[in-house]
Amino acid sequence: MKYSSSLTDAEWEFLEPLLPQILSAKKRTRPCNWTKRELLDGILYQLKNGCNWEDLPKDLPPYSTVLLALAFSGEVLV
Repeated sequence: MKYSSSLTDAEWEFLEPLLPQILSAKKRTRPCNWTKRELLDGILYQLKNGCNWEDLPKDLPPYSTVLLALAFSGEVLV
């Protein structure tokens, strides 16, 4: 489902090449179930709406996953 805070395709095309520079590579034991775009949409949803992390809509990644993505990139995004 699209929200007013969701990235448009044009915005995503602009941001996607920049993500390897912003998001630090971390050692993974298994592939992530969510795309970087979905994680970024979760972060933007929370920032725009000011809701509690636990109140993210169910069609976005779980709040704990979104929060970890923000924590791993926190020095750049904050």
